[in-house]
Amino acid sequence: MKIPREFQGQRVVQAATAENSISGPEKNFVTANDDAALLDAYSQTVSGVAESARDSVVNVHVRHSNGRNGRGEGSGSGFIITPDGYIVTNSHVVHGASEIRVALADGRTFSATLTGDDPESDLAVIRINAPDLEHVHFGNSNKLRVGQIAVAIGSPLGFQQTVTAGVISALGRMMRTQSGRVMENIVQTDAALNPGNSGGPLLNSHGEVIGVNTAIIPSAQGICFAIAGNTAEFVAAWLIKEGRIRRAWLGIHGQTAPVHPRIARYLGLKNPHGILVLNIEPNSPASEAGLHEGDVLVGFKGKTMNGMDDLQRLLVGSEIGVKSEIAVVRRTFQLQLEIVPREMPERK
Repeated sequence: MKIPREFQGQRVVQAATAENSISGPEKNFVTANDDAALLDAYSQTVSGVAESARDSVVNVHVRHSNGRNGRGEGSGSGFIITPDGYIVTNSHVVHGASEIRVALADGRTFSATLTGDDPESDLAVIRINAPDLEHVHFGNSNKLRVGQIAVAIGSPLGFQQTVTAGVISALGRMMRTQSGRVMENIVQTDAALNPGNSGGPLLNSHGEVIGVNTAIIPSAQGICFAIAGNTAEFVAAWLIKEGRIRRAWLGIHGQTAPVHPRIARYLGLKNPHGILVLNIEPNSPASEAGLHEGDVLVGFKGKTMNGMDDLQRLLVGSEIGVKSEIAVVRRTFQLQLEIVPREMPERK
């Protein structure tokens, strides 16, 4: 292409036409029309997701008769998963509430009952008495890819039906719940969330739920978290069926601690860390197994323990009532004890 004298030294982009088509490296240039088309496609995707899911997203208003946390009322979000009124939200939104009310997108309000609450996963299911409700479906969060579109809908600061969009920022994060248990497979997103978004859905470009919005970092921007959709679907199914999730329990309180290097070498420990037992609950599996305060738990069923998080991952419902062997360092000795985990008592 010959550049006229008056344009020499300036960047010139020649439009592609049938007579003068772009070839070679110039094919990589994106024209203004292409930019507009891409942005239009993105906005249509987001608006399409919002339109398809908005009638399924609800505002959850709760009242606490004891004024928990110094306040008598609170609110959050939720989403309808069945046409007969089952709604998923966060446990921290409804836990301990004396009254729960749900506002639909069309303005109708209903009293709700608590179907099941699981503080360990920060998930809960409530239900309203209403038929033929619009509802969303769960997508497969195991197929998420970093960078794909994520759309959040909720009621931040009481502004109902607020839509924000972004991308999946990271996968496989871990987060500690208010009860101290570690949740795995947390989805990180930069879709803006604020107080009140808790319990609302994080959706993919097909309008499927891929996460339950649950937390933000107040001092940061664009770092928000959601419980993975597959986890939420599993927990919701059990809460609807039984009202709770069964987990194994030993009855110890502990913290991650190192084993003294000399003792670790003497005992031949490959991993010189474990769980220092600080407290043992009376009449618990741990007390019956003969654990002592000051013991360091270094193994459970042949698996090494780096800390409480490792133990919590292994204490699943299938371990309830199953006799297992634990490895304990007591002073300068290593002991093998038998323990039978029981079902975790309900937390008040």
